[in-house]
Amino acid sequence: MAIKSKIKGKKPHKNKPTSKKYTKYKIEDGKLKREKSCPRCGPGVFLSQGQGRLYCGKCHLTEFQKKK
Repeated sequence: MAIKSKIKGKKPHKNKPTSKKYTKYKIEDGKLKREKSCPRCGPGVFLSQGQGRLYCGKCHLTEFQKKK
């Protein structure tokens, strides 16, 4: 009998992290406010924020923010 972890080429099961998409929505004055979404991909694909730029991980669109 073979032990499961000893099977060659078999990776151990890892749980995937939960989605944090709820952090991109806010309710203000009874209306739903969304963070900036990608103009190419459409609503539902949000732009990540980092170091003076907005980035889409799906289509690789980058928008640079103006320096102050």
